Amino acid sequence: MYLTMNRFKVMQEKAAEFEEVWAQRDSQLKSVPGFRSFALLKGPEREDHILYASHTIWEDEESFISWTKSEAFRIAHKGAKGRAEMYRGGPELEIFESVIELH
Repeated sequence: MYLTMNRFKVMQEKAAEFEEVWAQRDSQLKSVPGFRSFALLKGPEREDHILYASHTIWEDEESFISWTKSEAFRIAHKGAKGRAEMYRGGPELEIFESVIELH
């Protein structure tokens, strides 16, 4: 298993808009080889932002890398840079590789 997570610091007054953008997004993920699951997670509210994380699980690193180089990736991220006013800084990508799994 290979997990990728982007953390977003969303301005509190933009939280509903941020969630709507993700709800309406054409992610293309279900058509991507190696994709297992996706979740958008809402975290704690801070003084100047709300923390969100997009959480995607892949079969392996190669599947994730292939996704980032695909047309599906470009479609899913179209217009993302045009919404910078929603954030306190840019997204922070974190990547984890499975060491132990229990099912």
